[in-house]
Amino acid sequence: MFQKYLSFYFMFLFFIIFIICLVIFPSILKNSDIIVSEPDNFIWPTPNYYTITSNFGYRKAPTGGASTHHSGIDIGAPEGSKILSICDGYVSFVGFKGAGGFTITIDSSPYTISYCHVNPNITVQISEFISKGEIISKVGPKYVENVPNNPYHDSTGKSTNGATTGPHLHLTIKKEGQLIDPLSIIKLINN
Repeated sequence: MFQKYLSFYFMFLFFIIFIICLVIFPSILKNSDIIVSEPDNFIWPTPNYYTITSNFGYRKAPTGGASTHHSGIDIGAPEGSKILSICDGYVSFVGFKGAGGFTITIDSSPYTISYCHVNPNITVQISEFISKGEIISKVGPKYVENVPNNPYHDSTGKSTNGATTGPHLHLTIKKEGQLIDPLSIIKLINN
């Protein structure tokens, strides 16, 4: 007889906990505008700017020279916005890199992170150690000048910072050489 009531008690307790989770936790989340979690100890690269303007994967190319398979995510941010390193690592590339425009690449085994469409006045150097959270650049301009053999231009003929329609950070992450969705290791929930 006691066992019969014990199982009822546990079912009732489970039901109460379930209701509490449904009622209380969503209200807590609604009070937070943005929640950023960092599995594997990564941080968000653009403080105060969280709008994803183009996701990883297949898409309609927004401009000539842009791929229909988007190799990363685009984060909308004004020109001059700070760009932080999402993790510790060593700079392996700086310069103009095709559709990515001015680019900084940081190696942090097993990851390789490329920050594209950055400001042309790059201050980090190849082989330099970069700490997580360190400012590595700023969001670059749409238009750039004096880039030899730059094939990227807008409809008016002005040279652009790679295949871009405006200032933003394009973030590409490879794990062991394979492209991965940056949001698989840097979670963004915008409520």
